[in-house]
Amino acid sequence: MATIALDTSNTIRHPSGPEYQLAVGEGIYALQDDLHLATPPPHPSEHTPTNPNPLSTAPVRPSTGVRISLSRINPRKPPHLYKIANLGSTRSNLATFSIRESEKESRSSHDTSSDGIAAHLANAAGRTPVFGEDNTLLTPALGKDGVKRKKPKTNLVKSNSSFVSRVMPHEAMAKRIQEHNPEGLFAFANINRAFQWLDLSSSNESKAQHIIKILFTKAHMLCHDINLATKGPNHLDIIMGASTADIMWFEAFSQKYARINKNAVINPSPIYQIRWLPGSENLFLAAHTDGTLIVYDKERDDAAFVPEENSPLIRLGKDSNPEHRPLLVNKSLNSRNQKSNPVASWKISNHRINDFAFSPDCRHIAVVTEDGYLQIIDYLNEQLTDIYPSYYGGFLCVCWSPDGKYILTGGQDDLVSIWSLTERRLIARCPGHHSWVSCVAFDPWRCDDRNYRFGSVGEDRRLLLWDFNVGMLHRPKAVSCSLLNRFYGDAVPGLTRLAIRPPKSEHLIAYANDPESYWKPSDDEVQIELKSNFGQR
Repeated sequence: MATIALDTSNTIRHPSGPEYQLAVGEGIYALQDDLHLATPPPHPSEHTPTNPNPLSTAPVRPSTGVRISLSRINPRKPPHLYKIANLGSTRSNLATFSIRESEKESRSSHDTSSDGIAAHLANAAGRTPVFGEDNTLLTPALGKDGVKRKKPKTNLVKSNSSFVSRVMPHEAMAKRIQEHNPEGLFAFANINRAFQWLDLSSSNESKAQHIIKILFTKAHMLCHDINLATKGPNHLDIIMGASTADIMWFEAFSQKYARINKNAVINPSPIYQIRWLPGSENLFLAAHTDGTLIVYDKERDDAAFVPEENSPLIRLGKDSNPEHRPLLVNKSLNSRNQKSNPVASWKISNHRINDFAFSPDCRHIAVVTEDGYLQIIDYLNEQLTDIYPSYYGGFLCVCWSPDGKYILTGGQDDLVSIWSLTERRLIARCPGHHSWVSCVAFDPWRCDDRNYRFGSVGEDRRLLLWDFNVGMLHRPKAVSCSLLNRFYGDAVPGLTRLAIRPPKSEHLIAYANDPESYWKPSDDEVQIELKSNFGQR
């Protein structure tokens, strides 16, 4: 007799011991909360094979495991990084400095620069480019009271749409939202056909209880993003990309939603990554698995889409392969036809787009694909500027350094690769993982113009922290970079996501695939356990 899979509740535990600690130069990060998110059972209408053949070539529903976004209503400002000259150093006749979050911290990093964070913040204070600013058809219409912020119209709880299977709000949802600390963390997670909203700043018992949980009928949510431009005490715009190619615009506080690309009218392929355009209240970018990047407007209606033109625009870097595909503009952001979605459409590959990230200056997109290429796109001018190949296999993740000088990639070659945008070349490969690298992230609170801290997680259940110094690029291979330490255990199979958050209580958060969990460290002790090095190509 077949066993019926039942949906279970989230659980939280608080393990302790040396196997749940991560030792780095500034101290020991200890696991405080281990939150396991319930994996929803398949919908009764879904046909799930009892013993799926891993070698089968039959198409299967795409899945990305669990993806989590963290949001704080009142975000913290990055702390001042104290840089103290060390006159006792004998390694160089140049002064060395310490990057620290407090004057009592003992961590020391060798550096020869001025205050890079201040310079970066000064540069960031300039005007941010606006996507499509030369096209007046993309400018929101002004009313008597200026631009009025719209909300989706369909009530999620009262909806009778077959797209949503079930909505489970917490019985004290309104009270929990009202009592939420504005500086506390909200978490939003998609796992298979479920989407959860959690409050990680509540009491231990309430952390595991969702504020609201949405179960979809056949759609599996693969990705989501929070709009930082519209975020406020009573407003949170969230977009989700589904395996059915549907996009859901969800306003969390009003519990209303709208569907975009409904019934795959614009593009029929699943959406593997989705992000709001920097600084935009309405526009967002979706990466479809057919290799297409599409810009949507959450407030525009959908219409059947036919490519307007195929005009390749390409400018290749010196390390790029000119034989590879150009950027095909199926619809330009300067198109005069802007009555309906899409706003713009670019075909960049015939393979799945696994991830993309916007540059800090809001001018470029770094895109990684399943066929193993990193592509740099000037999306304001719709031009492909650089293409770089992987060492082996596909790229799975990508991110920019806070100053925009470097790009990290991770993928199926088990390596973290560091690319220089200014030099337009690969500058280092970082071995340390024993399986696919699923996510990389810089820690902006420990970066300046010469010293960089970044982390990586992979399918080998390891979380690695790295310190990278620009001066190391001209040193022997053996000292080109230091792997600070690693965290892994039998209880964390397949880490897939890493988020960097402000210091102390939320400095690092890692997410696993099964069981889904997050790891929140502390830094009460100081100890160094491990150091190793990686070479430079």
